Amino acid sequence: MPSKVILVLLDGLNYEVARHALGHLQAYRAAGRAALYKLECELPSLSRPLYECILTGVAPIDSGVVHNNVVRLSSERSVFHYARAAGLSTAAAAYHWVSELYNRAPFVAARDRHTSDAELPIQHGHFYYVDHYPDSHLFDDAESLRLNHAPDFLLVHPMNIDDAGHKHGLGSSQYRNAARVADIQLANYLQGWLDAGYQVLVTADHGMNDDRSHNGLLPEEREVPLFVLGDAFSLSEAAAPKQLELCGTICELLGVAHDKPSCRELLR
Repeated sequence: MPSKVILVLLDGLNYEVARHALGHLQAYRAAGRAALYKLECELPSLSRPLYECILTGVAPIDSGVVHNNVVRLSSERSVFHYARAAGLSTAAAAYHWVSELYNRAPFVAARDRHTSDAELPIQHGHFYYVDHYPDSHLFDDAESLRLNHAPDFLLVHPMNIDDAGHKHGLGSSQYRNAARVADIQLANYLQGWLDAGYQVLVTADHGMNDDRSHNGLLPEEREVPLFVLGDAFSLSEAAAPKQLELCGTICELLGVAHDKPSCRELLR
């Protein structure tokens, strides 16, 4: 049975911090209504390459989006493309690099910050371009898109965890508290999304290190969480999803044709 899907991408969130700091999400897990998996992000552990990886199921060395300064439209088919080809609606509240990958490049704020165009892969969007754009505003942006457009696929992408990590490092209270704040913001909306019939995935692109950066092979840079919530998920502890399988798995949830790897064990 096809479902609507919300993907929450908590930028820069390390797995261990997610495991101990996201109390609201962990309450769903403790109640048997969510599952948490550990993913190892693809390389390089940088944002723009991993946005592309998550949303297209293609590794950075194959997509050509190999660092954050590759400013061009993706040459791959993303979840947005598959959804639109099936006649579904799409939306994103996200960093402007997502707009550059799938809508228009380069990003022009006056033209692209607020998007509503039925012909674009991301039909409805609110895109920000400073890393300290408040997560509270971003979650409100996403909910506004959901309420006004009822998208079949919605990307929600806040940046404050990553911003705190770059300013203060993995081991800082600022980084951990940014994760806690994102969890509280998510708590404002999560049950409403589930009640509206959405399947929800909460993950991260990469982690963070004590050098206040990421790009390497350290576990703290590569290990990221995946929480799944909704009645379409198996919640099986035997599932072992990979970051490259998120695109195909979301397409399976949406019920749209695709040619990407997926993790069937995640689903009922």
